Amino acid sequence: MSSSLPDDINALKRLLAEQEALNRALLEKLNEREREIDHLQAQLDKLRRMNFGSRSEKVSRRIAQMEADLKALQKESDTLTGRVDDPAVQRPLRQTRTRKPFPESLPRDEKRLLPAASCCPECGGSLSYLGEDAAEQLELMRSAFRVIRTVREKHACTQCDAIVQAPAPSRPIERGIAGPGLLARVLISKYAEHTPLYRQSEMYGRQGVELSRSLLSGWVDACCRLLSPLEEALSGLCAD
Repeated sequence: MSSSLPDDINALKRLLAEQEALNRALLEKLNEREREIDHLQAQLDKLRRMNFGSRSEKVSRRIAQMEADLKALQKESDTLTGRVDDPAVQRPLRQTRTRKPFPESLPRDEKRLLPAASCCPECGGSLSYLGEDAAEQLELMRSAFRVIRTVREKHACTQCDAIVQAPAPSRPIERGIAGPGLLARVLISKYAEHTPLYRQSEMYGRQGVELSRSLLSGWVDACCRLLSPLEEALSGLCAD
């Protein structure tokens, strides 16, 4: 059977160069579509939260239009990646989910924060243990999930009604569950290793942690806003 490839080495090199250029163009197009999907998904989730319990016709129409746009982008992205769903089965739109607790099987590191003052800041009286507030943050260490549990003890003055407590540590995303290492892993996987968010979601699911594509896209959107000052500073340096 005759081959469709030319025998000439130079012609083969030209074909290889053309194929590599085509692959780069398709990869860039795929990344662009993934960025559009992530941004649109984050905006859609925000609108759904705004529309919860509301009868605003304007917001409802906008949600319907964004759902249609998102479905079209997802179909194009699936075509580029070869992940085409069965046309006979309608692909459901992602819905927002109630946050689930982290699996108990995950190892936990606990950080206990005590009030800075050893005596009451109001009257100078001694402090006794009153209670505590605890918050958990999911972190990724050496590609293994770990839950960082931060406990802030509350101390109450034994002589007056004053209550003291250490301030909550800052987080990359306000009230977010992701630690900086996990956020960095998501961004590197998406933009440096070209791993789409739906695939990352599936990978994390196999590790026992359910992180929906909608949640990951919200993280990416928030990180882009966080990094925008750095981007502007670097652009200024490059311009100089």
